[in-house]
Amino acid sequence: MNPFILSMMISNLALGTIITATSYHWFMAWIGLEMNTLAIIPILAKQHHPRATEAATKYFIIQMTASSIILFSSIFNAYHTGTWDITQLTTHPTPSLLTIALAMKLGLVPMHFWLPEVMQGINTMTALIITTWQKLPPMFLLYLTANQLPMVILLLLAISSTLISGWSGLNQTQLRKIMAYSSIGHLGWMFAILSTSQKLLLFTLTMYLLMTIPIFLIFISSTTKTIKDLGMLWTTSPTSCTMTMVIFMALGGLPPLSGFLPKWLILEELTTNHLIPLATMLTLTSLLSLMFYMRLTYTTTLTV
Repeated sequence: MNPFILSMMISNLALGTIITATSYHWFMAWIGLEMNTLAIIPILAKQHHPRATEAATKYFIIQMTASSIILFSSIFNAYHTGTWDITQLTTHPTPSLLTIALAMKLGLVPMHFWLPEVMQGINTMTALIITTWQKLPPMFLLYLTANQLPMVILLLLAISSTLISGWSGLNQTQLRKIMAYSSIGHLGWMFAILSTSQKLLLFTLTMYLLMTIPIFLIFISSTTKTIKDLGMLWTTSPTSCTMTMVIFMALGGLPPLSGFLPKWLILEELTTNHLIPLATMLTLTSLLSLMFYMRLTYTTTLTV
């Protein structure tokens, strides 16, 4: 891709996110989401490979469907309330539709099938953008509307995402798919705390980004794509191998690493709010995710 065109696409990507994050008008937020989506499509398909084209097409269809639901729900709400304010979701179907649409954009269970396939069809650098930057616009909208979203739907999405992500990640050999299921699992934890503590949501999101970006940068610098490549990482870069092991254990939430802190705080907050069954289920389902993180850590140490 021409460097000028690539820089223009990345600029539009950033601009769309900023518009969505700073908007209190539904139509402007929708425009920001559309700018963000249309800017990422050429970046996804820049390899000129059938798998990249397929991934870009899947991503476009899913994002457009979710954006259409968001636009419909906002128009429906504005028709009944007379306002386009994001924080005024008083019409009954609107919060549910909005939650489902944003979950679809993020890739939560059961609307998650597109995310691993898209991640596998693109290069590692673009996969980094999909799992980090592209999560920000929907998360900003969820943050603004958190107090008005249906708690039952949020908790169902959270439990199913943590369960399915751990279960599906166990039999994967492609690191990009594993990181896709890792993203789904962490988003499940964020949805579990969304209606209870928005500050803790931002903290969990920040910690997830700080752990995901370095691991992808290691994958990019070492051209690591599969678990087999991961087993040979020590021979080329012992420092990267050590960092990879630590980050994997942090993503799994092992104490005293940084990934344990947000999960501990979420469990404490849920327990304080008398949601002990939910906290117990999240803890049990996260053991599946911890299993494949530990498997990756073990694979990394095979050649040590």
